[in-house]
Amino acid sequence: MGRPVTLFTGQWADLPLHVLAEKAADWGYDGLELACWGDHLDVVRAADDPNYCEEKLALLERHDLHLYAISNHLTGQLVCDPNDDARSDAFAPAECAGDAEKKRAWAIENMKQTARAAKNLGVSVVNGFTGSSIWHLLYSFPPVPEEMIEAGFARFAELWQPIFDVFDECGVRFALEVHPTEIAFDLITAERALEAVQHRQTFGFNFDPSHLHWQLIDPVAFIDAFPDRIYHAHMKDAIVHANGSSGILGSHLPFGHPHRRWDFRSLGRGSIDFEEIIRALNRIGYQGPLSVEWEDSGMNREHGAAEACEFLRHLDFPASDIAFDAAFDQE
Repeated sequence: MGRPVTLFTGQWADLPLHVLAEKAADWGYDGLELACWGDHLDVVRAADDPNYCEEKLALLERHDLHLYAISNHLTGQLVCDPNDDARSDAFAPAECAGDAEKKRAWAIENMKQTARAAKNLGVSVVNGFTGSSIWHLLYSFPPVPEEMIEAGFARFAELWQPIFDVFDECGVRFALEVHPTEIAFDLITAERALEAVQHRQTFGFNFDPSHLHWQLIDPVAFIDAFPDRIYHAHMKDAIVHANGSSGILGSHLPFGHPHRRWDFRSLGRGSIDFEEIIRALNRIGYQGPLSVEWEDSGMNREHGAAEACEFLRHLDFPASDIAFDAAFDQE
């Protein structure tokens, strides 16, 4: 029996959960990774109302689906982001729109409620984003003094440590999806984020190879670097095109544009070596879900979701419990 194969519902929040659950079961998934938006999960209700949680779990159970993790990326983004433009207004209640600190204060409390919701749902991992006060400083011009970068990691710790205290009270871990625009977006910044929070066990990573691959980072190297911090795993593919007109920064072109240097692809349709990822996950003993985060601007999503589930079923395999040449040892 392989690891459970689940579907992250973030890209499907336009569908009512009962509709998506039926589809996911038909496609062959073992469970859903519920996004905390749309009608999929209201974390305030889940934190305060056990009956609401029972109803969500019962809905999944009717389709033989399980819940292994929940994800609150949108709220988490507001915790550390500058929040100084309208792009994130929709992530928080309407009364917070246009007010950076109102959005932040709401997000901090909502992330604490997310930990309580996870406890009430019986799951031990919340995936999400942290935001970053220093992402806009990525390119060092005007020159960026090291003190500004240090202040950004200190700000992350200042804002998230009280949230992690509530996670600890609830027996729940937070898994950051290492991702551009977050406090950690590669191996170097991931280690620095761990250092900022004194390596507390509450904080780890939602491994997603797609965000590493297009940055020219080996996803297997990330697994090997953080074997005890991979708390969840997203399965998403990406491709980097060899063209002479655009770079890996995206050129302000939308996903799916033919001139983008890189793009996300349906699982198995890009250039990531997922067999090596499975071998690396086996090495570190990861037995959690393989959760499909489906994104491909050039493919019908229902076709892609069904195909991705089948791809993982065929790909996944357990680690060996014996050396293949042990039978030749005569001693």
